Amino acid sequence: MSDIRKVAVLGAGVMGAGIAAHVANAGVPVLLLDIVPPGAENRNALAEGALARMQKADPAPFMSKAAAALVTPGNIEDHLEQLADVDWIVEAVVERLDVKQALYARLEAVRKPGSVVSSNTSTLPLATLTEGLPPSFARDFLITHFFNPPRYMRLLEVVSGPATRPEAVEAVSRFADVRLGKSVVPCKDRPGFIANRLGVFWLQAAVVEAFERGLAVEDVDAIIGKPMGIPKTGVFGLLDLVGLDLMPHVNASLAAALPSEDAFHTFNKPLPIVERLIAEGYTGRKGKGGFYRINREAGKRKEALDLTTGTYRPARKADVPALGETRRSVGALLAHPSAHGQYAWRVMGLTLAYAAALLGDAADDVAAIDEAMRLGYNWKFGPFELIDQIGPDVLAQRLAAEGLAVPPALTLAQGRTFYRDHEGRRQRLGLEGVYHDLVRPEGVLLLQDIKRASKPILKNGSAALWDIGDGVACFEFTSKMNSIDPDIMDLLGKTLRRVKKDFKALVIHNEGSNFSVGANLGLAVFAANIAAWGEIESMVSQGQETYRALKYAPFPVVGAPSGMALGGGCEILLHCDAVQAHAETYMGLVEVGVGLVPAWGGCTEMLHRWSSLGRLPKGPMPAVGKVFEILSTATVAKSAAQAQELLFLRPGDGITMNRDRLLADAKARALALVEGYTPPERPTYTLPGPAAHTAMMMAVGSFRRLGKATPYDEVVSGALAGVLSGGATDVTEPLDEDALLTLERDHFMTLARTPGTLARIETMLLTGKPLRN
Repeated sequence: MSDIRKVAVLGAGVMGAGIAAHVANAGVPVLLLDIVPPGAENRNALAEGALARMQKADPAPFMSKAAAALVTPGNIEDHLEQLADVDWIVEAVVERLDVKQALYARLEAVRKPGSVVSSNTSTLPLATLTEGLPPSFARDFLITHFFNPPRYMRLLEVVSGPATRPEAVEAVSRFADVRLGKSVVPCKDRPGFIANRLGVFWLQAAVVEAFERGLAVEDVDAIIGKPMGIPKTGVFGLLDLVGLDLMPHVNASLAAALPSEDAFHTFNKPLPIVERLIAEGYTGRKGKGGFYRINREAGKRKEALDLTTGTYRPARKADVPALGETRRSVGALLAHPSAHGQYAWRVMGLTLAYAAALLGDAADDVAAIDEAMRLGYNWKFGPFELIDQIGPDVLAQRLAAEGLAVPPALTLAQGRTFYRDHEGRRQRLGLEGVYHDLVRPEGVLLLQDIKRASKPILKNGSAALWDIGDGVACFEFTSKMNSIDPDIMDLLGKTLRRVKKDFKALVIHNEGSNFSVGANLGLAVFAANIAAWGEIESMVSQGQETYRALKYAPFPVVGAPSGMALGGGCEILLHCDAVQAHAETYMGLVEVGVGLVPAWGGCTEMLHRWSSLGRLPKGPMPAVGKVFEILSTATVAKSAAQAQELLFLRPGDGITMNRDRLLADAKARALALVEGYTPPERPTYTLPGPAAHTAMMMAVGSFRRLGKATPYDEVVSGALAGVLSGGATDVTEPLDEDALLTLERDHFMTLARTPGTLARIETMLLTGKPLRN
């Protein structure tokens, strides 16, 4: 089987339904089947119910409404014969061996020859699942362990057996990589595979040690959190998120499967307070609370569980002096003599030792173990990357000094590290003690690899320009949160001149968590506080001029965003010839949230798109009304597919599912545009003028009377309406880009001088949340 064109998912629970939704996100038809509920009139009730819930869920399993239409619900009793034209069958039913094997026997009678069957199990070994089944089934069977939620979690652990056809593994792995956007990590057929084997050990160690030491949950989450490169939820916040009631089941499963000498058993202890919480419905965020809760009877006060008494108290800020004294260095924190330092050692030190012990057991490759923890648990650094920060020898010596076993992997790395940079290449230490290049899959191009092997062509404190080969340059933001500032604008201007001279095309891309959160608001507040209005207007003009130079450059420009592309970050993409977006790109012009209007060409470009792409009735008013609706509500597309619906992306812009493939796809798109390239024509606009402004303000006034808009919303919307309507123009008088950009700039500056806008900006900077004034 060379390609997967149709998929079936059996089991419409949270995981099964989520897998089906994500297959549909890839544009692939999928059957979602479950059992017939006893006595049900609707025999498809379970699958249909799951599909309905997913279309209302937040965060959304589907990237678009069109994706949801690709899922066909049904039931296993009536529709199993439909599997005859399915290429990949994913089993996601209850974790019971007898149930799974009975289902497999039925599948063997109806599936087409060569179709792949995989289980989403995280607890049952492959060898056990296929025991007693015919060789024809075993050849096509593997485990594909998705992580929840399947749309957003990039890790996919794949386990094959000795009888599994390599072609089956290759077909599913390739599909999961390119079409589903997964990072596929091959695992051995061991209990918990990689991520859960190590992740459950880490969580259990953290919880047991915290209870035994009577530490505060806030302090624990501060220690086992950002300093370690772990999400700010830490340990207890993460357990509240996934659900406390999952802990006993996962722990029991691992405890039953692991050999008695495994270090996991050290921390597999009963926790009576946790057992009581679960029994009383305190299962985390999905229940009445967990280690944290919101006490609504006390005015929505956040409270934290006291691990000594098992009662709730008001939550407080973390108080961990060791973090300041060690400057959050992982090695220094683990060596700190305080109670908090000793706790950090017992949790992270032993977790890293456990990871080292898994090398050669769960996986033979340190990079696979690191990737599993980075993507499965959102660690910034994998365990072996953390060991390198501490020093393998330091970790081994501490273990030996405490009479603990030193894993062979640490002995292997004696005097060295698990990773090194050698002649511009990233290398990992192999089991035989030799370094090997980290080889990227075909079609993967990472800017980090380019940067490791070369120097920037141009660079300042906020941006850099790189040669990515074949005559294509890459412009990278490097400012904090990739916010747009004058240094970026300055280097972008120099970049355009350099690319014109030495390159064929330009890609705008970075590998930060977010493409860009927009303009640097801190600079704007500073300038406003000293009444430097000329400086603010200069920043607006510089942005307009630079983005327009980008749009009309004599070579193709392709934007390649992922994560958030907001405000000025969205506007730069609106001025590119094409965009190749990661599927999880969240675009929007959100300036009204801080009391401003888009003024780097955002209004102008959106008006052009909605008036020229034929989505609306003819005439100036429909496009103006639609853009006003999108911008006045600060609408953000929650996927690249939604961004196309809102025309932040054009219908012809590309979407890449796997983020690691984004730069290569964008480079290919840029090269495809080179031959015969001509810059776009300069548009003219026919706008309705004052009558449209009045109509838009009547709509805003109605929203205000309903309590859906605030008084200052009305002020900002008035400025936005002034831009989009064309100001004092007449519908018979065409406007050019210069006229619209002038309107953007003038209304921006008027708002920038008002106290209401300054209050919104300052609140956003302080709290990260919009002010509803």
